[in-house]
Amino acid sequence: MPGSVYTSLARKMATHEGRVYPLHVGDTWMEPAIGCRMEDLSERDWPGLHRYAQPQGRPDLREAIARRTSERMGLATDAGEVLVAAGATGALGAMAGAIIEPGDEVLILAPYWPLIAGIVRSFGGQPVPVPFLGQVSSAAEGLEAVEAYANDRTIALYLNTPNNPTGRLLERAWIEALVDWSRDRDLWLIADEVYEDYVYAGEHTYTRPLAPERTFSTHSFSKAFGMAGNRCGYIVGPEEVIKEVRKVSTHTFYSTPTASQVAALRALEIADAWIANARERYAALGRFTAERLGVEPPSGSAFLFLDVVDRLDDRGLGGFLEDAADRGLFLSPGTSFGPYPTHVRICFTAAEPALIHEGVELLAELMGR
Repeated sequence: MPGSVYTSLARKMATHEGRVYPLHVGDTWMEPAIGCRMEDLSERDWPGLHRYAQPQGRPDLREAIARRTSERMGLATDAGEVLVAAGATGALGAMAGAIIEPGDEVLILAPYWPLIAGIVRSFGGQPVPVPFLGQVSSAAEGLEAVEAYANDRTIALYLNTPNNPTGRLLERAWIEALVDWSRDRDLWLIADEVYEDYVYAGEHTYTRPLAPERTFSTHSFSKAFGMAGNRCGYIVGPEEVIKEVRKVSTHTFYSTPTASQVAALRALEIADAWIANARERYAALGRFTAERLGVEPPSGSAFLFLDVVDRLDDRGLGGFLEDAADRGLFLSPGTSFGPYPTHVRICFTAAEPALIHEGVELLAELMGR
C-alpha cells in the first residue's frame, strides 16, 4: 500500500515558499455550526466528556442516527443496526474485517475513494477496480462491466455516490440493476454515501432500502458537518452482522472519541441549516471551477476529475504534478483512484473561496484553458 494517496509531493508542499493551493485534500474551509464546535462543549454540560464512550457508540447518538436514517431512507432502522466509528474510514475498516477472508475479492466501481483499496488489502482481500463512471452509459452496460470482473472469489461490491473523485451520481436504474445482480450472486453491498447531503443536480438514491439484508451504508460527520478532524462517522447494516463489525472495531479503535460523538449529536439536532448553506456555497464553487476548466459541473460531492493527457510530456503525470507544485498548486494523482494515469482530482471546497479561485486559475493556465 502507498504511504500517501492524495499527493506524492508532501515534502515539496511543506517547503514551498509562497502561497499554497491545497486542492489535493478533501476537506472544507468552513468551521462547524456554532453549538457543535469543541469550544462549545464542556464537562459541566456533558459529564463524562473525557471518558470512554460505549464501543458501539453513545446510545443517544445511535438513537438519533437511527431516526435520521429511517426518515431519509424510508426504511425503519433500529439503533442495533448502527455502529458509530472513528470516521467513515474506521467504519469501513471494521466492516471489511468482519466480512473479508484472505483471498476474497471486492469489486470497486472506479474511479473510487482511494482508501477503500488499502482497507480491503489490510484484511487480506484483493480490491478489483471496475472502470465504471465515465465508461458506462446505461444499466445494461454497468452490469456487463461488473460481470466481466466477477468470479467465484468475489464477495462484495463497493459503490460510492455522490462520487469522490468525479462529482457524479449513480442513477437509480443503475443502482437497482447492481442490487439485483448482487443479490443473484449473494454478494455484500458496500454503499459509501458520505456526500449524501451535497447533491446539486439530480437525486441521490440510497442503496440500503433496495437490499437491507446485504447492504452496509456508510456516512460521515466529517463531510456532512465539516468535522473531519473529529473523526466520527457511522455504518448501518444488518444487525446480526453489525455485531461482528463491532468486534473488529472494538479491537482496532475501541471507541470513537466521546467529545466527537457529542459534537455529532449536537449537529444532528441543530445544524441542518449549516448543511443547506454549505451546499449552496459548494455548488457555486463547483460551477465556477467546472466552467473555468471547461468541463461538466459536478452533480454532487466536492470534487472534479480531470483528464490532462494533452498537457503531459515525456515525464508523464508526475511531471505535470511537479509543474503544478512549483506554482504552489497541489493536486491528487489519478492513479490513486484507479487505473487513471492521465487524470488529476481537485477538491473545490478545501480552502477559502478566494484561494480556490486563484488555484483554479493556475490550473486553467497549466491545462491551456
